[in-house]
Amino acid sequence: MARILLAEDDEGLRTFLAASLRHAGHEVSDVGDGQVAEHLLDLGPYDLLLADVVMPGLDGVELARRAAERQPGLRIVFITGFAAVALQGRDRHRLGARVLSKPFHLRELVQEVEAVLAEAS
Repeated sequence: MARILLAEDDEGLRTFLAASLRHAGHEVSDVGDGQVAEHLLDLGPYDLLLADVVMPGLDGVELARRAAERQPGLRIVFITGFAAVALQGRDRHRLGARVLSKPFHLRELVQEVEAVLAEAS
C-alpha cells in the first residue's frame, strides 16, 4: 500500500481515479486544486504525486517542482491530455516524472502506479 496525493481538477475523473486506486489497496488524498495539494504535502510523506498538468491556479508541473523540493525522491506521474505540449522534456526528466496521456484505461493507471512504486523499492 502506498500513500498517493492525487491532484486533478475534473471532479468526476478525480473521484473515479481515487476510487480505483483505493480499490487497488492504496491510501489516496484527492484534491481538485494544486494549491490545496501543496498544503497537503506538509502532512506527508507521500509515496507518489499523481497530478494533472493543466489545472487552474498552481499547475501540475509547478506543484511537482515544489513537491520534489519538499520531499526529495517523491515519485511523480503526470496525467494529461496535453503531455507533448505542456511538458518540456527537461522538466519531466529533472523531476524523474512519468506521463500518462488521457484518455487511458483505469487498468493502465494502476499498472503505471505499480511500476513507478516498484522502481522506488
